Amino acid sequence: MTTPNTDGGDELPLLTGYREGLAGEPPPMGPRRMVRLALRTWPFMRPLLKHLIALVALAVAALPAAFVPGFIGADLLTNKVLIGDKLQPVQATFLFLGDEYVTTDPERVREKEEAEPGDANTDDAAASAPEPELTPIQRRTVRNRLVAWTIVGGILGTLYAYAMYYYSVWIWQGVNQNLRVAMVERAESLSLKHHAQSRVGDAIFRVYQDSAMIVNVIQGGIATPLFAAYGMLWALAIVVAFDPWFALFVVMVGVPMVWLAKVSTRRIRQRALANRVAASALTSGTQEALTAVKIVKANRAEGRVFRRFDRDSQDALNAAYFLRLDMSLVTLAVALLGGVLIIGGEYLMVSWIMDERETFLGAAAVAFVGFAVWNYGALEVARLQVNDVSFGGLDLLSAWMRMQDLFVALERAFALLDIEPEVVDPPDPVVVPSPVTSVAWQGVSFGYDGEDESKQVLKDVDLTAAAGTVTAIVGVTGAGKSTLLALLLRLFDPDRGTVTINGADLRTLALDDIRANTAIALQKNVLFADTVAANIAFGAAKADRAAIERAATIADADEFIRALPKGYDTELGERGGKLSSGQRQRLSIARALVRDAPILILDEPTASLDARTERQVLANLGAWATEGAGRVIFLITHRLSTIRNADKIALLEEGRIVEHGTHEELMADAAGRYRAFVQSERGDAAPAASA
Repeated sequence: MTTPNTDGGDELPLLTGYREGLAGEPPPMGPRRMVRLALRTWPFMRPLLKHLIALVALAVAALPAAFVPGFIGADLLTNKVLIGDKLQPVQATFLFLGDEYVTTDPERVREKEEAEPGDANTDDAAASAPEPELTPIQRRTVRNRLVAWTIVGGILGTLYAYAMYYYSVWIWQGVNQNLRVAMVERAESLSLKHHAQSRVGDAIFRVYQDSAMIVNVIQGGIATPLFAAYGMLWALAIVVAFDPWFALFVVMVGVPMVWLAKVSTRRIRQRALANRVAASALTSGTQEALTAVKIVKANRAEGRVFRRFDRDSQDALNAAYFLRLDMSLVTLAVALLGGVLIIGGEYLMVSWIMDERETFLGAAAVAFVGFAVWNYGALEVARLQVNDVSFGGLDLLSAWMRMQDLFVALERAFALLDIEPEVVDPPDPVVVPSPVTSVAWQGVSFGYDGEDESKQVLKDVDLTAAAGTVTAIVGVTGAGKSTLLALLLRLFDPDRGTVTINGADLRTLALDDIRANTAIALQKNVLFADTVAANIAFGAAKADRAAIERAATIADADEFIRALPKGYDTELGERGGKLSSGQRQRLSIARALVRDAPILILDEPTASLDARTERQVLANLGAWATEGAGRVIFLITHRLSTIRNADKIALLEEGRIVEHGTHEELMADAAGRYRAFVQSERGDAAPAASA
């Protein structure tokens, strides 16, 4: 499926997954599903449980620890320093001040009057006389000590906040690490059938980006809402202490906020899905373009690649922009409601100050703060609580909208974990037979799309190879050669039939045992930026230098390795860029040989070798195959010089083995398909004697 290129170039492939993601329905993501997804984070949090408990305990204790001094401090600043009211007993103790700063205790006055009754008029006059205020000097003393405590509290609070922040970052990154490792382990465990139908860039995006959302989900989807709700309830409780009816008014303003969240959720979720799919498509396209940079340059396709990247990047930009635009509009509407709450609340509270209205629980707290009636200090404290409720509601709504994106991302991450591996160990695996005497395919059929006969890659294959022999698998491109040998590694399982070692079905053996006994050298020579010795020993960590050098000798690589500046300790460049293609191929063969496995698979092992080197490598392999109990060697090749030296040759055509035998036996059949294949590869119709 393609889409026209408006600037005159070739048509570009359409990223159908992305387009369908933009137009498709968003996944259901109600509260119940969110809770289930949140619970699925637990296995990755469990290893850090004690740290999580400590973090929650510290966070829960922080709010009252910060609020109580602030509550008292607000009264000290407004009613004591600015207005001059005398201090409550606890405040004087807190500031290390004497009784001369403390307000008269009403209970003490009553007790004194009962003990020494005097003139009633005098007593009434004394009782009605205003309490003395703090002197200017006393007010400055209170101010200075309040400032000193504020500085000390600010320093301690800042240190506490930073410690909490870095502690939480360490915990969340540990959780993310656990999920990432689990995702990569699952991706590695999936069969090649899955990977053949998936984009590498999408898997990278899921592992690197979507998995990181577990941190944001825990913080923004679990921790932040819980602590925001905790703070709102605390603030609302303070408002109730001032006036329960006013608290009810605050709660009622939250009703339209909840309604806005409900009606906007589905649209936000759809935007979030489009954003994730677009970003994943951009990552996949970039990865594919950079991986194929040589092909792009060789075909002068830079313009096409750039136009595709520009389109994908613009799609990702638009998806991200519209997601954030919708979230901003909803946030703005809720902020306006919060503004109405704050303005309306301040109007009511100021009117109560003017009326000297009594607070609901002010008298009960008179020993701590002077809020028996509405005053300036009460206004400041209550206003802060109303603001906390308002902005807490805004934070909850913002968290809810972010959660739509975060949970979509987390679901994409978990989707990789939910894919059940098609190739798994049996419950009670059998030990791989030793020594290996034969490998066989019996009635094997396989297709990447399962049982669909029209799409099967292999059809009713029967083939047996004995130890001490070299079997060449030949055929045109797409005949099924690599797939046939991938079944021997259990990278796939056949749809029908069995693959056996010494008659034991591979599905009864442990995967690690199968692959420990099977080595493979791929046509694509993947080398790493490490030493020559480390590259050869890759996959055989216990191989010593003698084993490494022997494998290199069999692969005819020892001579050129020793000619390198540091021999086997020479550092290779990225992908072995310092070596020729033939040298890289010989290192790939050596890497397979050093494992000393009883089964060896070589995929086009001599494609980049010259004639002399090829003869030497094949002679060495033939001798190596017959050592000890013998080894089973398979070659996938098109080179006639490689084919003719094999002990047995199997010709694959459209997934079927149509001929099987030695080179001489197959060439003797003038009407044989192998003979026609050889002549086609050679480009002539030469007689069999010259083949």
